Amino acid sequence: MPVLSWDIFCTVIDNYGDIGVCWRLARQLAAERCEPVRLWVDDLHSFARIAPQIDPALAAQTRDGVDVRHWSAHWDEVVPHRVVIEAFACEIPPRFRQAMAAASPPPVWINLEYLSAESWIDDCHGMASPQPPLRKHFFFPGFTPRSGGLLAERALSAQRDAFVADPVAQAAFRHEAGLSIDEGALTVSLFAYENPALPAWLDALASGECAVHVLVPEGRVLDSVAGWAGRPLTRGETLRRGALALSVLPFVAQPDYDPLLWSCDINFIRGEDSFVRAQWAARPLLWHIYPQQDDAHLVKLDAWLTRYCEGLSPAAAASVRQMHRVWNGAGDGIGEAWQAYVAVLPEIRAHARRWADRLAALGDLTSNLARFCESLL
Repeated sequence: MPVLSWDIFCTVIDNYGDIGVCWRLARQLAAERCEPVRLWVDDLHSFARIAPQIDPALAAQTRDGVDVRHWSAHWDEVVPHRVVIEAFACEIPPRFRQAMAAASPPPVWINLEYLSAESWIDDCHGMASPQPPLRKHFFFPGFTPRSGGLLAERALSAQRDAFVADPVAQAAFRHEAGLSIDEGALTVSLFAYENPALPAWLDALASGECAVHVLVPEGRVLDSVAGWAGRPLTRGETLRRGALALSVLPFVAQPDYDPLLWSCDINFIRGEDSFVRAQWAARPLLWHIYPQQDDAHLVKLDAWLTRYCEGLSPAAAASVRQMHRVWNGAGDGIGEAWQAYVAVLPEIRAHARRWADRLAALGDLTSNLARFCESLL
């Protein structure tokens, strides 16, 4: 079996989504395969928000076994590794591509694509695009055996189950995170883009009969929450209104995000990286997909919902679909949609665990990617 080495290129878009995926991939390759990994990132300041160990002032640094490089306009000559990944169709620097073409043998060139549940990705996964004298292959994360699967560390499921079964570990996490969750309340994490549906949803929680505690990490949605509250909200503050308690958390670094998801009854998430982690958490989730022109994102949302809702009763599937649609601006009546969703929450909770097990059976993306690259050498 050939020993691989890796160059991963990442441009930071929407602050954290792209770099979140690339950082997880780089760390997993270094930790589990013990192979050299060089991660090129154009925005180290945004990177440092999810990985506080990163020093934005350094052009080169080693963190968690990964050689992290600032991808700047000035380009020094380097020898490419055996595999070169351009994440999410970013453009590899021309001089680096020239070095790839000059290498003998040339490196395996992978375009790591965005995650989608649309059926067409199965036909495109692994396809080659001639780029003489090189050849680029497309690698698609996905939800079927014909795709690349999802990012997940080998021990992730075991770590999740151990945490959920250990009240001491849960209490320690809450203490370290400064969390004081109301006993008996439905606990919800809220990580989302700005959302016009948010005020009506918070009103429904506040006027409802069920106690709900919403945990809001600092981020884009906090301004919308503050607008609903009528005043700025600060880190560590808990606002109470009717049946609703709402606590503002510090921005959550990657290592702490999984335990937060595991600690909650429902997770509102956005983008790609948190979307994947919420599915591995085996908890009910509500996805705020990145908005696109002409509502193209709703096609992607419906494609995922079609796969995700398989195995749910008609009532539960309808409530999951409706809550997602109104949360993503494709419908009205979020208060009614929320009530219907909570009414079938026990079924959705059991389904979320089955869904996570189904995804695990596909194999993790990093292992699938490595096997694919080895087959091309």
